[in-house]
Amino acid sequence: MSSTVNGGISFWYAQEGTPAPREPLPGDTTADVCIVGGGYTGLWTAYYLKKAVPFLNITLLEAKFCGYGASGRNGGWLYNGIAGRDRYAKLHGHEAAVRLQQAMNESVTEVIRAAAEEGIDADIHQGGVLEIAHSPAQLARLKHFHAAEIAFGEKDRELYGARETADRIRVTGAVGSTWTPHGARLHPVKLVKGLATAVEALGVTIHESTPVTEIKPKHAITPYGTVRAPYILRCTEGFTASLTGQRRTWLPMNSSMIATEPLTDAQWESIGWNGLETLGDTAHAYMYAQRTADGRIALGGRGVPYRYGSKTDNDGRTQPRTIEALREILTRFFPQLAGLGIAHAWSGVLGVPRDWCATVTLDRSTGLGWAGGYVGSGVTTANLAARTLRDLIQQDSGQSGPTDLTTLPWVNHKVRTWEPEPLRWLGVQTMYAAYRTADRRESTTHTATTDRLATLADRLSGR
Repeated sequence: MSSTVNGGISFWYAQEGTPAPREPLPGDTTADVCIVGGGYTGLWTAYYLKKAVPFLNITLLEAKFCGYGASGRNGGWLYNGIAGRDRYAKLHGHEAAVRLQQAMNESVTEVIRAAAEEGIDADIHQGGVLEIAHSPAQLARLKHFHAAEIAFGEKDRELYGARETADRIRVTGAVGSTWTPHGARLHPVKLVKGLATAVEALGVTIHESTPVTEIKPKHAITPYGTVRAPYILRCTEGFTASLTGQRRTWLPMNSSMIATEPLTDAQWESIGWNGLETLGDTAHAYMYAQRTADGRIALGGRGVPYRYGSKTDNDGRTQPRTIEALREILTRFFPQLAGLGIAHAWSGVLGVPRDWCATVTLDRSTGLGWAGGYVGSGVTTANLAARTLRDLIQQDSGQSGPTDLTTLPWVNHKVRTWEPEPLRWLGVQTMYAAYRTADRRESTTHTATTDRLATLADRLSGR
């Protein structure tokens, strides 16, 4: 444990180094579009808007540096999951949700295409996503999930038994899995750095070290001055609560990760992870992992899920007990790696709306727009959200009409705010305590029925 680097933003930045600082906002200024937030959502939005309308004057404001938040700390899962699809099916009909899912499938391909076009080498490998089950209850949920994905149009998804799962990755105790080709492993920081460089090359102005304290119609207010623009786009995801009036908009959910020391060839052979799939499971308190380009395992989970008052972490530092919990998952999946060193641990926040539905919005009466609430699926969803914001702005400014993206069911979806404290903190702590207890009970009772505590937690959370 003593040799584990804790924090320092993330392992990805330890590899790549933090970027050279860009200048803060020098004073009051104007723009056609002002984007608040220098993560994937903000950068992709600037990218697609500038490509579509080169004469636009676009200014992007970032509180720290581009990729400081979830875009530089995530698990590198470029996959086709989207938060809220089932709810959108209930609200708008099955076919509307199928269109949303198809757009997500295509977004995986679009990120890969755009990165290649811009010469961004982000260690992308499209090995798909393998999600496993460890118990009868998990297997029942996995089969239900697999059937649902096929019902939403994913005809190329495959279902495996224990032996077929082991042929892909030898996870100890795995009784089944489902695999989709619509997923890839990538290096998050290489992508975000390359994207920021591409955006600047297009002529977008990026000001870092410029925290926006308040957003109002046509105004983004910072300590260094105010940017005035017809369109102000909030792309702040898990850091939204820091803005005036937004503390209860999206809950900043904490997620933590570890990265191991490099595995030897013999260790890789022993676990058989040759297809470079991203790896997840069907526990209630689920995990996610990838095989990195330099031969490590990067693995994440929830850890301490929420800090009182919607506070965020200090540069990625995480709790020792969370590191141990993630190490336990690693050795439970792969007991032969029990002595493997943990090189780095870190954490970050993701945005969770009260109904757990990702959204993208443009208020045509005020020019205020936003996208987020990705609930941990942001690497791909941010790209789809950005292209949707582009189309909404072009439609509002009279440059185009409705498009396939502007008519997706998540556009302009309204979400109620989270409860005030201490109810917010109590609710999240209770929810994850119930999920962890349910996982423990499911692992020992050997029943195919989901534990009632997890069902209760789902109802409590509004999922």
